[in-house]
Amino acid sequence: MADSASSETEKQDGKSKKIYCANCAHCKLVRNSQEDGNHYTLRVRCEAGKWVKKLGGEKYYKYFTVARRSIEECDSYEPMGDEKEFLRELKKTLPIKDEVYSISDL
Repeated sequence: MADSASSETEKQDGKSKKIYCANCAHCKLVRNSQEDGNHYTLRVRCEAGKWVKKLGGEKYYKYFTVARRSIEECDSYEPMGDEKEFLRELKKTLPIKDEVYSISDL
């Protein structure tokens, strides 16, 4: 969880630190099956339920965009380590576009 004293300091300074969802323990990678049943794409979801569509359904994001997902505050945020280092390594390994995987590749 974020330290409330540090968030107060950031707000007083007029700067609001972004929370990157990819560095949260609740950010989960899931497979999204394609219509043919033989292929899938990778998506990310918030296990804490913080990503919601306007009409109420759960929101899934494309895996290759996960490093860009951020919010200003989250009561469920559980960092998994050094944010700067983690995001740097993640950006090196993420695909540059949405990739379709074959189930036979497993």
